[in-house]
Amino acid sequence: MSLRSSWSTASRSVACVGFGASLVLSAAVVGASGEGGASSSEVAAQTEVETTGFLFKQIPVDAASGQTGAGHSVRMRGSAVALQGQEIRVGDSLRPAMLQDVATTGVPISERSGRVRILSVVPALQTPTCEQQTHYLSEKSGDLSERVDLVTISLDTPEVQKQFAADAEIENVTFLSDAADAAFGRAHGLLIEQPHILARAVLVVDADDVVRYLQVVPEVSHMPDMDAAFAVARRLVEAGG
Repeated sequence: MSLRSSWSTASRSVACVGFGASLVLSAAVVGASGEGGASSSEVAAQTEVETTGFLFKQIPVDAASGQTGAGHSVRMRGSAVALQGQEIRVGDSLRPAMLQDVATTGVPISERSGRVRILSVVPALQTPTCEQQTHYLSEKSGDLSERVDLVTISLDTPEVQKQFAADAEIENVTFLSDAADAAFGRAHGLLIEQPHILARAVLVVDADDVVRYLQVVPEVSHMPDMDAAFAVARRLVEAGG
């Protein structure tokens, strides 16, 4: 088993650098791909709000989306980094990939077929933007956590994910590790080889394993438009999946 993702957090932290609360931001953006994606041309930076002990910081939120797969790239603090793997688009089915849960049990990505899922993909959990994205998934999804599966995927080891979930007191999100061989990242075109991380993304998958919403965040240090993903998931649930 290759555990290249067990590199020190410091060596990968550039991928998820957060911005201080003193930074005032407003980003012009375009809607991400998906059924009923964000229609607004602007998404304001997240407001600093204290919720259940976590202090949400002012981190820019992108609603634009890049493309997955070899031949495409995202930016890491302004510099382009290439994506590896097979491109996936809205309307495609999830590809087979085996991940591990926090108990190091093998879990196929399709295990929860039959339910709507929000897949929140982060580069490295123990960094500010990734931490905020995961708390946002857990705490801002409202009653969706009772109606859909909330999943965080990263190249962190299962042990790191387990410790993060315990420290963050997050119980309504399933953590899946792609550390063994980056199978999910390669199958869905979200792998960044150098540094060895996943691109920041959010997918909404219906009960039939079809991708109904996809955002690949163009700048890795920014947040995805999680509210747009929540809206698509809610519509799918209300329509019966």
